[in-house]
Amino acid sequence: MPDISRRHLLAGTAAVAALSTMPASTPSFAQTPPDLSGKSVLITGSSSGFGRLGALHYARLGAKVIATMRNLPRPEAESLAAEAAAEELDLHIVEIDVLSDEQVASGVAEAERIAGGAIDVLVNNAGIGNGLPVELQDMEMTQLIFDTNVFGYQRMARAVLPGMRARGSGQIFNVSSQLGRVIAVGYGHYCATKFAVEAMSEQMAYELVPHGIEVTVIQPGGYPTEIWRNSNENTQALLGRLTDAEKAAYPGFVENAMRSGGGGSTDPMDIPRAIAEIIAMPPGTRPLRRAVHPTRIPQEAINRVSRETQLAMYSGSQFAPWVESVLD
Repeated sequence: MPDISRRHLLAGTAAVAALSTMPASTPSFAQTPPDLSGKSVLITGSSSGFGRLGALHYARLGAKVIATMRNLPRPEAESLAAEAAAEELDLHIVEIDVLSDEQVASGVAEAERIAGGAIDVLVNNAGIGNGLPVELQDMEMTQLIFDTNVFGYQRMARAVLPGMRARGSGQIFNVSSQLGRVIAVGYGHYCATKFAVEAMSEQMAYELVPHGIEVTVIQPGGYPTEIWRNSNENTQALLGRLTDAEKAAYPGFVENAMRSGGGGSTDPMDIPRAIAEIIAMPPGTRPLRRAVHPTRIPQEAINRVSRETQLAMYSGSQFAPWVESVLD
């Protein structure tokens, strides 16, 4: 029988109390902001969107933040550093391109030096997308989107986990999407990468129970961030490599490939707020998944069925305590 970590022992009534005040399906947040003092938070993709907003939010709540991005120096890093300095925030900028084994290794080592030891929280956030059907995804784009959205998360997790395991605690957030559970037609491999993130994250959550490390999947709906502009840039590059015959096979998708934006008037700060509240929860009570959107959360039905299926599948097995401690 596998060993059961302190997570399983702590879950019980504490989990029920914590989750009852923070519904998993709505961006409903506590009136009093959580205190993240003493926490080190490492974030990828901090040049814009959820990453930049999160870096500032966690630092304002008292965390020591290591915000990472690629291609330094760049204006986004300078403006982030200036904003943090103006508020006297404990925020540090480190170069990490999640496509590079070498930069991930050196960047995480630098982050651990800044933190004075193992990282408390990793937020895997860097990601890309594009707006064309699967057949039109050439191998260059296929490799890039999987390397960024899936393998990048794996590189970062493998880099931080030795330190977390040695200490016996830690938290990994993998930013997925509601499109990691439901399909949006015409989004090519984006859904496929997010489905992979969902599976990889849940697998890790079970396997890391004996080490006292928790994994949470954040499932945003549509929010008005720079992902739409970046997605259009990827789509434009892909369109430029396609033949006329390939484009003619999907005229409607090609005509409407460039997205004008999404999320309406939703507040992108919903995502950093949700992550901060989960960080502040007692160990052993943090949820495996949290869907975040004020109105559109179609994946919640799938989340519930998945939970019930996993519990039934492992009932009575040697791994049941691990699965139950993550899902109960």
